[in-house]
Amino acid sequence: MNIVCLDMEGVLVPEIWIAFSEASGIPELKRTTRDEPDYDKLMRWRLGILKEHGLGLKEIQATIAKIDPLPGAREFLDELRSLTQVIILSDTFEEFAKPLMEKLGWPTIFCNSLEVAESGEITGFRMRCPQSKLTTVKALQSIGYETIASGDSYNDLGMIQASKAGFLFKSTEKIKADHPELPAYEEFGGLLSAIKAAL
Repeated sequence: MNIVCLDMEGVLVPEIWIAFSEASGIPELKRTTRDEPDYDKLMRWRLGILKEHGLGLKEIQATIAKIDPLPGAREFLDELRSLTQVIILSDTFEEFAKPLMEKLGWPTIFCNSLEVAESGEITGFRMRCPQSKLTTVKALQSIGYETIASGDSYNDLGMIQASKAGFLFKSTEKIKADHPELPAYEEFGGLLSAIKAAL
């Protein structure tokens, strides 16, 4: 019984915060989990910047509405889902992910949720569980699944390393250099072939 666990941002869709950084003209918001391993620290820092600039959920959702999946992502997912079960494990938020899931054909996603004031200000966030990707992979293994995982960032390493097969996809040179034991791919065709071989 196999199940494939994929990261979302940087793997299937562009990084939301980078797109919003460009749309808002706030370069600091380009920082992602590729740069900062501590997600809690990263999110609190982001919320501080949003507050400082008077930006909220509405503005971010307006940017997300213009984001399309990476070229080939929908086809990759469709083929993968015809072969095995697939879950997207993301540290993003339901309020961000929904329009992107529609464009990807409504795959299953496990992610987190935002705390939003009536004014639209994002006041906080609720993580589904600690180390959500690794915790979820271990939970799936505890109910009889063998996991295959792929992602691009520091927060994906736990689930990749804990799986029977794990792959870096469109990752940074630093992460690839730090983890030469992990096969790394840049194209969906290569990743799909590697996953098929592991099934």
